[in-house]
Amino acid sequence: MTDHRTDLTLGFVPLADCAPLVVAERKGFFREEGLSVRLSRESSWASLRDKLVCGLLDGAHMLAPLPLAISLGLSGPKTPMLVGLSLNLNGNAVTVSRALAAEMAAADPEGAAAGSATAVAAVAAARRRAGAPPLVFAIVFPVSSHHDQLRYWLAAGGVDPQRDVRIVVVPPPQMVAHLSAGRVDGFCVGAPWGDVAVDQGVGVMATTGWRIWNNAPEKVFAVTRAWAEARPDAHGALLRALIRAAAWLDRPQHRPEAVAMLAAPEVLNAPAASIAASLVGRPGELLVDGLPARGPVYHRRAAGLPWRSHAAWFLAQLRHWGDLPDTVDIAAAAAAVYRPDLYREAAWDLGYPAPAADSKTEGRHDGPWVLADPAGDVALGADRFCDGRIFDPAALDTDLAGLAAGGTATVATQRG
Repeated sequence: MTDHRTDLTLGFVPLADCAPLVVAERKGFFREEGLSVRLSRESSWASLRDKLVCGLLDGAHMLAPLPLAISLGLSGPKTPMLVGLSLNLNGNAVTVSRALAAEMAAADPEGAAAGSATAVAAVAAARRRAGAPPLVFAIVFPVSSHHDQLRYWLAAGGVDPQRDVRIVVVPPPQMVAHLSAGRVDGFCVGAPWGDVAVDQGVGVMATTGWRIWNNAPEKVFAVTRAWAEARPDAHGALLRALIRAAAWLDRPQHRPEAVAMLAAPEVLNAPAASIAASLVGRPGELLVDGLPARGPVYHRRAAGLPWRSHAAWFLAQLRHWGDLPDTVDIAAAAAAVYRPDLYREAAWDLGYPAPAADSKTEGRHDGPWVLADPAGDVALGADRFCDGRIFDPAALDTDLAGLAAGGTATVATQRG
């Protein structure tokens, strides 16, 4: 039965990639699409997940792999989910304490300077020899791009993330306090919390999500499948409003205004300068199209399309680390949750281009490239992995077999 109510509540966790929701509300895009939206700031990803599944939220800003895990019953009650929009690419960083940064620089100066986890491997080995406790790294949630990127980076540097270090869960706004108090040695979190640690003098960025996987997916907009089927018009209106907000955000002249919106106490409650570091950039940082390469991309380079190759990569990571049963069909699971067709419909309604392709090979491109597409050529960004590997969702069975035979970092093949 179709539900025509237009009063909606959307959840978010205080991170810079919730910006499309905030902008759509503040700039009137939701209202112009016929919706009355209330934003609900959630304290943790577990709380947000539970409220969405139970119907207390209509939709939510969500970790990109989490709707897949919920749909498969790997996180909370098994509930079919839909993702019709990717909210952003990039934005994560691995930040370590000043003490660990000094240890890394002393143990492996070249690796530390290059942002390689070989420096972490050297410190971990020294601690093991000394009988000291293992390094402790924090992530925001067990099923998250942060967990995947941290483990990928560590493994690429020769660290076994399941044996050489300890990984714990800390909500994003609490990361800096845990680092400052010495409860963790480092963390992987989205903007602005890594920059907050740097600006407060308690942390050093060891690497960024951009350096681990250029233009990696970070957050998505998720709803339950039952909600989407009952309220297709409202779902379409939400997607259109959020796409409009994402396009607004990716105009460099709008970023300072976005920083002010995000800094508000009811949103991030974080220093504007630290938020600006990732949205506008620090002096001397690499810029792409006038925006910081490491910071969130909301609309450009087909950032909004929920690529099924991204979903397959997340599921392959879960398989690699022993969190996804071999009986799960990765391609089918990705297709059931990630719905690029819904994004295309909304984008085309607005007159924005969108690829007709649902998947692409990840890891082949060191810089901008053009996807030849039936809907028209599409400009995309670099997609290189830090270890130079390639992930081809069309060769998933071969890649999984190769990994089982002795691969180390990811379900992928080495670049040629």
